[in-house]
Amino acid sequence: MLPPSTAAMKASSPLPPFCFNRKAWQVGLWSIWLSGFLLISVSFYATQLLPSSVKDQIKGSEFRGSPTISICTAPGPFSGSVGSRQALAIRSWLALSSDVTVVLFSQEPAAFSFARGFGTRVLVEPNIDFTFLGTPFFHSMVARSQASGSDISVIIDPEIILFPDFISTLTFAHKLDHDWLLFASSRHVPHFPFHLDEDGKHWLGEDDKQITNKKLQGFLTWAGQWKPCEERILLAWNNGDLPLHAGVLPPFLFRKGLHNHWIINEALSSGLRFVFDASWTVSNFYLNASDNMSPQLFRDSDITKIGNRSWENLGNSHLATLYGSMFFHEANYSNLVKFLKCNGCYLFVNSVVSIVYPMGYQRLLSLGKEMVLESLTQKKILDCVNGFRSVDRTKDCSMKGQLKPSISLSFPFSLEMLLPMLADQNQTIVLAVAGFSYKDMLMSWVCRLRHLVISNFLVFALDHKIYDFAVLQGVPVFKDSLAPTNISFNNCHFGTTCFQKVTKVKSRAVLQILKLGYNVLLSDVDVYWFKNPLPFLFSFGPNILVAQSDEYNKTGPINLPRRLNSGFYFARADGATVSALDKVVKHAAISNLSEQPSFYDTLCGEGGSNRLGNNQCLEPETNLTVHFLDRDLFPNGAYEGLWEDKNVKQTCEEKGCFVLHNNWISGRNKKLERQVFSGLWEYDISSRMCIKSWQKAQLTSYF
Repeated sequence: MLPPSTAAMKASSPLPPFCFNRKAWQVGLWSIWLSGFLLISVSFYATQLLPSSVKDQIKGSEFRGSPTISICTAPGPFSGSVGSRQALAIRSWLALSSDVTVVLFSQEPAAFSFARGFGTRVLVEPNIDFTFLGTPFFHSMVARSQASGSDISVIIDPEIILFPDFISTLTFAHKLDHDWLLFASSRHVPHFPFHLDEDGKHWLGEDDKQITNKKLQGFLTWAGQWKPCEERILLAWNNGDLPLHAGVLPPFLFRKGLHNHWIINEALSSGLRFVFDASWTVSNFYLNASDNMSPQLFRDSDITKIGNRSWENLGNSHLATLYGSMFFHEANYSNLVKFLKCNGCYLFVNSVVSIVYPMGYQRLLSLGKEMVLESLTQKKILDCVNGFRSVDRTKDCSMKGQLKPSISLSFPFSLEMLLPMLADQNQTIVLAVAGFSYKDMLMSWVCRLRHLVISNFLVFALDHKIYDFAVLQGVPVFKDSLAPTNISFNNCHFGTTCFQKVTKVKSRAVLQILKLGYNVLLSDVDVYWFKNPLPFLFSFGPNILVAQSDEYNKTGPINLPRRLNSGFYFARADGATVSALDKVVKHAAISNLSEQPSFYDTLCGEGGSNRLGNNQCLEPETNLTVHFLDRDLFPNGAYEGLWEDKNVKQTCEEKGCFVLHNNWISGRNKKLERQVFSGLWEYDISSRMCIKSWQKAQLTSYF
């Protein structure tokens, strides 16, 4: 079996001639072929690595024009030294070619302000997945880049500066007749004494005189230093028919380690694309700085509370170990096909079989010492190639030490720390409670709230699995000793003993948060939100608990006995509400039913003795009013048969619904099926991403 790099090269195609005298090469190579049986054998073997229709592919590639290029990154804050370095890097990208468009993945206002100065050449894309702290997901960045519509997509660190040979390399790669993926490691320099002119087209020295490309290259050669296993790797690929690799890209966090190496390793293992190292033909570097990898801070949170956020790197390590082949079979970087420029000519070097393939000629050169070279050009090229081999620093790169097969994932945040970070201007928290069996429904709920730009939500994890899952998905989550154990995966629906345990935990968690001074909107994860209900719910004022009615009859009172739905209610952190909820919790603790009957019997009286009119109750001891919400605005799962409507979404939006509860149905699978096929689903489980306008979800994997 061929090694991965060799198999990848087998699928590649050469580029058209640029610099070789074909006649001279033919004479030289013919003499080499006559030099001995060994050389013939080596050349024959190497020839098998190339496609059979080389000439046809050369002819087909000659007519391709300049490629359109999207350079994508996720910048940090555009302030201070970080902002200055990012601005210089982005301007260097724009100076490369008019065919370059820069895409900034960001939700920060400063990114939009920065982009406006460059017109349509710099775009800001906020519509990807971010963690609750603002860290972008690498898998979402890759997916959005692939959907850009450009010929070539690039993902790059926001502080990497590029020189013009980057465009030359991509132009050559664009002429390959096979889908490809290239990467380039970055060098670091302590000081860069050049700057771009006002038009952003030319590099100037400290004396404001224009600097030639040759001088720029010379500076980088002199000052640039390589770091083994450098994580700042530039990735570029053509947006062709083949995926980058087999399998699914895990939800890595951008700039938190391992994701670049993982994708290179999987691309090589998959053998779908021609993968090559262009580190020597793509001149790129970043400036040394102590704050170079500083995290994006969440709102006005104190950095001392967030710490160094090492759990994000641990999460990437955990994912790199669980997914793909990196933990079992790591690619040897020294064996990768390299793209070089020698004596003015571009060529591929396959170190595995010691073969050089010069662009524009079908036959190959061997790096073996037994070769007899009669062409001076051949000697110069092979001397150049051997020179690169002697200084290549990628040989000792290994990620094994960074892979953690068994680690405990945990946010360094207590509930008391999360609440002030997340609460809105009214000191309100949206609380969801979920176990691992409802992880996908939880994420659909989370994605919907993100789509509505609601960020003050928090998840109470009922088990360790859902906690770890939420951490990896960037969801604010906490766990507590209140959580029950032995939660059934498929048998925890309405009426079961498991359901009774879970619902009683919800009211205790709400009471805990209320006592800490925060209002709570408790929402089950099977409640679909059409629009933000918080302003409406907050308008009811203090000493009023607002809850959904579970009454299914279209007419008549909606506050009948045990028709208070404890899966969607809004409670203020005032004295009356706290005292009333405390009574509910105590009542539920000694009840052999779920918490829902305890809510009604405690607040509205057994049999409805505390009812007021058709939509209210008054708890006499605490003087708390319970208001049952209008079902046209907050319908339950049995009201007017909405879930059976052919277009549930349109019908509810026309009614002005704030939410629609997916209850009054028994069983987790039935509940999932109803919500997915109704179109009220926001999460793609196959990619672990929220469904975006630019992405098609794969929903059939559920059923």
